[in-house]
Amino acid sequence: MVPSVLPTTGRWLGIGPQWTDRLCQRLAGALIVSSVVFHLAYLIADCPLDLSPDEAHYWQWSRHWAWSYYSKGPLVAWLIRGSCEVFGPLSEALVGSPMLAVRLPAVVCHAALLAGWYVLAWSTLRSHAAALATVAMALSLPAVAIGAVIMTIDPPFLACWCWAAVGVWKGLETGRWRWWLLAAVASLFGVLAKYPMVLLPAAVVGYLLVYRRTELKRAGFWLFVAGSVVGLIPIVVWNAAHGWVSFKHVGTQAVGSGTSGIRWLGPLAFVGGQVAFLIGVWFVVWVCAIWRYRRRPEPALGFLWWCSVPVWGVFLVASGKAAGQINWPAAAYITGWVLAVAWIREQCRGAYRGLVLRGVGCGVAAGLGLSLLAHYPAVMRPALVAIAGAPTEQNPTPIRKFDPTARLRGWRTLAAEVDAIRQRLRQETGTEPLLAGTVWNIPGELGVYCRGHPETYSFGLAMADRHSQYDLWRPNPIADAQVFRGRTFVFVGDGLPEEAGVFERIEPPVIVVYREGEVPVARWWVWVGHGFRGFPPKPLYAHSARY
Repeated sequence: MVPSVLPTTGRWLGIGPQWTDRLCQRLAGALIVSSVVFHLAYLIADCPLDLSPDEAHYWQWSRHWAWSYYSKGPLVAWLIRGSCEVFGPLSEALVGSPMLAVRLPAVVCHAALLAGWYVLAWSTLRSHAAALATVAMALSLPAVAIGAVIMTIDPPFLACWCWAAVGVWKGLETGRWRWWLLAAVASLFGVLAKYPMVLLPAAVVGYLLVYRRTELKRAGFWLFVAGSVVGLIPIVVWNAAHGWVSFKHVGTQAVGSGTSGIRWLGPLAFVGGQVAFLIGVWFVVWVCAIWRYRRRPEPALGFLWWCSVPVWGVFLVASGKAAGQINWPAAAYITGWVLAVAWIREQCRGAYRGLVLRGVGCGVAAGLGLSLLAHYPAVMRPALVAIAGAPTEQNPTPIRKFDPTARLRGWRTLAAEVDAIRQRLRQETGTEPLLAGTVWNIPGELGVYCRGHPETYSFGLAMADRHSQYDLWRPNPIADAQVFRGRTFVFVGDGLPEEAGVFERIEPPVIVVYREGEVPVARWWVWVGHGFRGFPPKPLYAHSARY
């Protein structure tokens, strides 16, 4: 039997009362499966996007098993390690690198997030039609589409956040322990993925103080909190043994590096970034929703509000001290997205139905278009070239300023050139050269795409770069020069001052340019240093320690 809620909730979707809850579930399942199949095919069939520097760095982490890492918890590395153990040979056979295996967990987390969104929407809005709309419209979001093929910390983190929210709400609604246990486990793994997971328990406390204070005395809620605490244990223990580097890193990001005082325009820049992140339309819808339901709405909507607005507010306040990154408040939009669907549903029952539906249609169309361009950047290349202008000596790759996917392209070309140099050096010296980058984000790419996946190193700490995980692994060329003395390095990045005496001899650089057609997209300088001596006690460039 069709529940009475469907004729009204279905009307704004163009769904008649003959549509059943089961059909909505099947359609949502079909959308999720279709998205998974599409993204798997995309990754296998000559994906134009190489691993990003972050992805390659996390792959490097996965080869060094640990309870935590320099800037993040261990979950991203564990997932990549598990996937590479199981699917690594298949990935090498299909795409010629670990790329597919590295990104498979992102596809799984993408499906888990969409399924969690459906359950969360159904549980709070009590409408399968609204839950279907939640999933369908979410698939048009560029951030969601990109999260299906780029394996950073966000895919597992957001999936954990969504399912933790499901567990908390269902636990409050039913009182059953299994839901609180789900919330605890999801929160535990969420903390292992990204530290801001601890904001969810804080947001739930705010909700309970307003709506159900007695729940703060019950064991279910504290089981949920315990999940976050348990997730923090390996991170804290690891940091205690490594000079609390993660806390220094997070502190630097939160208050800025080398700055003091307040960034008065920071909040304005933050809001502008979020407008872009949600392609304008969805940000307006979200703002309208949080304004509409700001005054103690029904408990379900209040739960969605409290798990969205205060979390977003934390990053708004933080923007007064540090610029941050555009994706930082993404977790706020998990429940916020469902809240936005509730607002759209309400508006479609009123006088503004046509206006709202046109806005939603524009948002979906714009999102799908941007997602297509992100997946297939060659489509937008002519337009970007026209905007960027011709290359110059001062700016040899102008397209990089306008194409955010440029940093994910060309790494295989660089690795092929480095492999050719390695082969030449093996023939000339009879020994295997070592590989390094002058900044932290290059060694991982060399490890992924160079033949044999060699161990790689970073000269970053001596080159005015920030601290990184490479400084913690031992031996390394900065802290353990005696281990590497006399060796030959192939290193990518900036050159070294001759007077520093790091090597006995450095060959003239090879400039590697990656082009798509006639368009230069990326350029690197590749150096060969013979007879490593070690870096001087003081950094080659004056700078304060940055984390």
